[in-house]
Amino acid sequence: MFDEIMEKFEGSPSQQAVIRLLLERGFSVNDDGRVVSGGIEIPNTGIAREIDVDRRVVDSTTDVILEDPELRRIFQNISQVPSLMDLAPVLDLTVLTITPVDAERKGIVAGITGTLADHDVSIRQTISEDPEFTDEPKLYLVTDQDLPGGLITEIRDLEFVRKIELQ
Repeated sequence: MFDEIMEKFEGSPSQQAVIRLLLERGFSVNDDGRVVSGGIEIPNTGIAREIDVDRRVVDSTTDVILEDPELRRIFQNISQVPSLMDLAPVLDLTVLTITPVDAERKGIVAGITGTLADHDVSIRQTISEDPEFTDEPKLYLVTDQDLPGGLITEIRDLEFVRKIELQ
């Protein structure tokens, strides 16, 4: 799906940058062509500054979104999910980051969460990046417990795990 969306903007790398930012941040486009997060409007100048494009590129991108029924449906229904990952050090939480060998393989989330459950580790939050929206998707698990070395080794040894990181 990501490739199909980006194809619609293939002639404009600047508009692709706007689309990428909207998707990464979970920003919507309202009926007036304004970029919003929930009911809060995000100024086009702020978006433009973030990705180093002219404000008018943001305007033209939202115009294209509203004119295309498929894009309109996507960008009027996308939303953001708050993440505990950045708060982990403040709240004394542990973040386990898994980079899979093949993110499109079935059972990755079940395998990791099942392994944690087998070790009586509760999960506060799980976030998985979509392989269609990122080049190197990861699975993030936030827990309020320290992870024992044996558990980390067991996860690292799962056949679908390429790399693990702890924060």
